[in-house]
Amino acid sequence: MDLRYIALYLPQFHPIKENNEWWGEGFTEWTNVTKAKPLFKGHQQPILPADFGFYDLRLEQTRIEQAQMAKEYGIDGFCYYHYWFHGKKLIERPATEMLNSKKPDFPYCFCWANETWSRRWIGDEQEVLMKQEYSVEDDQNHADYLCQFFSDERYIKVDGRPVFVIYRPGDLPNATQTIDTFKSVALSKGLKEPFIVASNSHLWDNDQLLSYGFDAILNFRPQLGILPYANNDEFVWGRLKRNLKKYKLFDGKMKVFDYQEAVEIMQIIEPKNFDKVIPCAFVGWDNTARRGAKGIVMLDNQPEYFEKELLRITDKLKKSNSNSNLLFINAWNEWAEGNKLEPDSKLGKEHLEVVKKIKCSL
Repeated sequence: MDLRYIALYLPQFHPIKENNEWWGEGFTEWTNVTKAKPLFKGHQQPILPADFGFYDLRLEQTRIEQAQMAKEYGIDGFCYYHYWFHGKKLIERPATEMLNSKKPDFPYCFCWANETWSRRWIGDEQEVLMKQEYSVEDDQNHADYLCQFFSDERYIKVDGRPVFVIYRPGDLPNATQTIDTFKSVALSKGLKEPFIVASNSHLWDNDQLLSYGFDAILNFRPQLGILPYANNDEFVWGRLKRNLKKYKLFDGKMKVFDYQEAVEIMQIIEPKNFDKVIPCAFVGWDNTARRGAKGIVMLDNQPEYFEKELLRITDKLKKSNSNSNLLFINAWNEWAEGNKLEPDSKLGKEHLEVVKKIKCSL
């Protein structure tokens, strides 16, 4: 089975004008990472980088070294988060420079993170920083822009069709029309129709998503919304009881889970098979670097538990039909979410070793 492991990749590790204005001069993801603090006994923060240090993605050498390490440990490509706001692009520099320089020579695709930016990181969802809007004309312009990447020989394809993931498909006012536009524009440029994938991170009805015309579903992980009280930032008696019983934590606001427990809960909404579904495993989770005490913490994300989960979904994928032989891993470098394969100062390359071990056994 020619299975490809694709790691989601965050490009927000370099300053941009907009982030300087919104968050302060020189802001990058590292700003949040280095400010993180432990919030209770046994909470490990900050989580700091090892091999690559506090890198800047404007440097080509950094991007090359990341790709070399990923390839060495069994990752077959990166899926870059792509930010497009009705023609306005943000954090696009790493991908643009990669396209123009042809370096690194490493497969990639895009996931359109089509959600409005607000100050949610600090608890304010009312102040909009960059609004996500839609129109037929914008779909055409967006598709036209993407075709330069779709035609790149490094771009990840399924049967010659460039893979394009949409993070919030339920937000599209007319998903079917958007899919048709993207495909028709690609065909008009002599390319094959893109293989358009709907992430079910916020809409769990896979049948509904497929009915819009998507070619496959990304069974995104973690699906945080199914975890008990995960979307409630206020004090909850049930959470207090839970935290006391499981973690001896006298706190009714902190959202604390075990990695294994979270994985098992998410299986409740996992499809019975991965037909037309791209499975996803996640490394860990702790976004308190971004959201402080309003964040979600998953304790005990040890490499052996990640290995168990990655093996489980790999085996399930091998037994499924009508799939693209893709498996996503979340994520390569979501440092402010405590969710990364890149080596850190405590566990080093242990999660990468898991990927390499399983990949070598296929």
